[in-house]
Amino acid sequence: MALRFIIITGMSGAGRSEAIRAFEDLGYFCVDNLPPALAAKFAELVHRSPDIHGAALGMDIRGGSFFPELELMLDEFRASGVPYYILFLEADEETLIHRYKLSRRRHPLESGSRLVDAIRRERSALEELKGRADLVIDTSGLTPIQLRQRLNDAFLLVDSVPFQVRLVSFGFKHGIPKDADLVFDVRFLPNPHYVPDLSPLTGADLAVETFVMGFPQARETLKRLESLLDFLIPQFKSEGKPLVTVAVGCTGGQHRSVVFANRLAEHLESVGEIIWVEHRDIERWAGGEP
Repeated sequence: MALRFIIITGMSGAGRSEAIRAFEDLGYFCVDNLPPALAAKFAELVHRSPDIHGAALGMDIRGGSFFPELELMLDEFRASGVPYYILFLEADEETLIHRYKLSRRRHPLESGSRLVDAIRRERSALEELKGRADLVIDTSGLTPIQLRQRLNDAFLLVDSVPFQVRLVSFGFKHGIPKDADLVFDVRFLPNPHYVPDLSPLTGADLAVETFVMGFPQARETLKRLESLLDFLIPQFKSEGKPLVTVAVGCTGGQHRSVVFANRLAEHLESVGEIIWVEHRDIERWAGGEP
């Protein structure tokens, strides 16, 4: 689908923020609550940039001038030839009340009135816009993961940005990568640091790799980790994640973790995954860290 500009709107509390995060995670340039008067400039920026393959603009009803400004914005889009697509998110009254109670946030129209009255006024005010929407999604019974899947199905988001696996080797003494989705510890394996000929080398050297993988427990561990990733990665894909970070750690991040990150990357690449390998702590080596 060759959509370049998506306007995400609808009932407050119906999942607009989650939808924007879904588009943003998959490579779309997103802005939430941009004043309609600035939207044309935003669209112009999107179309001029060769690095932006899609954009999403979140809008909700805040203030009495919403509809005149929205109409003017859409007129400007049409006049300048900007293709746009309106995504409208809604939910039933009970769901919206429940979500607002959980979040403890105020509805944009709640000032001086009950929450239920604010929701009803907003629904009535947005009825015309809902009728103009290209796609309406009722999020009442949807989890965030299910909403992301609906968006993937409707906009082919998964196809727009290929799924990637990032393999990171690291040393526990330098801290676990904060963005890791999965962390594996290989410190139980024999350490090449204590072999004089191997200590100055890294896991990128064949001699170190041969040493590490020469132990039966290392080969069995690799086999089981490969099997685990073969099972888990499709689960991450079904959740709509564009990137999964798999971190493998040893003591200093120089030997064992590097070998395993490289071996796991080779396996995943052999089954068709797009791989990105990073050896975070390999440059820290100064001849004295295990």
